[in-house]
Amino acid sequence: MLLSPNVSIIEPSITLAISAKAKAMKDKGVDVIALSAGEPDFGTPEHICDAAVEAIRAGFTRYTPSAGIPELRKAVCNKFRRDNGLSYDPSQVLIGCGAKHSVFLTILVLTGPGDEVIIPAPYWVSYPEMVKLAGGIPVFLESSVENGLKITADQLRKAVTPKTKLVVLNSPSNPTGMIYTENELRSLAQVIVQKDIYVLSDEIYEKLVFGGAKHVSIGSLSDDIFRHTITVNGVSKAYCMTGWRIGYAAGPLEIIKAMDNVQSQEVSNPTSISQKAALAALDGPEDFIPGMVDAYEKRRKYMVDRLNGMEGVRCMMPEGAFYVFPDVSGVYGRRFKGMTIDGSYAFSDYMLDEWKIAIVPGIGFGADNHVRLSSATSMGNIEKALDRFQSGLDALE
Repeated sequence: MLLSPNVSIIEPSITLAISAKAKAMKDKGVDVIALSAGEPDFGTPEHICDAAVEAIRAGFTRYTPSAGIPELRKAVCNKFRRDNGLSYDPSQVLIGCGAKHSVFLTILVLTGPGDEVIIPAPYWVSYPEMVKLAGGIPVFLESSVENGLKITADQLRKAVTPKTKLVVLNSPSNPTGMIYTENELRSLAQVIVQKDIYVLSDEIYEKLVFGGAKHVSIGSLSDDIFRHTITVNGVSKAYCMTGWRIGYAAGPLEIIKAMDNVQSQEVSNPTSISQKAALAALDGPEDFIPGMVDAYEKRRKYMVDRLNGMEGVRCMMPEGAFYVFPDVSGVYGRRFKGMTIDGSYAFSDYMLDEWKIAIVPGIGFGADNHVRLSSATSMGNIEKALDRFQSGLDALE
């Protein structure tokens, strides 16, 4: 079978692959602890579920406008104004089938064959594959521990070429949990405006911030950067609605219209019932969020403290999201039963096969010295998993 060249060059999602392998082991009765999932372990709040049930009973089960129902687009505008200092008209908002879908549509309409998209590393696994599907070229900018695993304005300036169309920023970040400060964003914004490129600001983890850190939307910093920004968010992480598949994007009208054109041909519209649930999420109470954030904050501190007490492991304290991203390269080269740990993939396979912990290899995030562990599970599971993690390290020769 002859496949499209764009499809042939992309890699499957490493996070979904690890999760699927762990689930298959669990289905066979293996006691696997999954620290791989990128979704909250809290349930969707009841008032959101009630809104979905009401929509079903009211017969709201048919096609909607391709860009989303008007009341939800308006609610997104209100959310951006209230939370982020961003002023959009509903015509500048597109409701998508998850923030992931909104990110892909943004990349698709702004990137053509040979166009370059700058992606800071470490990066979310799907960004480069989306660029490849659009026919573009992902250009990776390596961050450093000294800069908090964030890129600098000087790096960005040097990376921009006449082929550059877009830079992707994810703050708080998956997988690192880092957050760009307002001053850092201002410096990056100056380069973006000067070079006349666009920025895709993926803000899906914005409400999951710790220790006094502050999330800032880059588009809010000036009128100039606002015109160069496509802001993407969704209901998956903050409202525990990963399976509901509702995200949204806002930006210049011409870009949003192009994204809507693609979406209308691709999926017709986001799920009607989920849109009503998302409306209840954005317009409803958020009193459950602080307790959820507090739980994540306690878990990440425990995880980082434990990991930093293990020989060969170093781990920065994340400022947001629900991941820790330790550097485990200190154990590379060691062996177990004739197998050499020669990178993050071998390390993750070893931990899953021998110690029944599902973690994600950093190579999928462009950082082979690291692995990603999710704190989106109970403290009991985390304690048990890190006991196994320590045992796995101790067993290496």
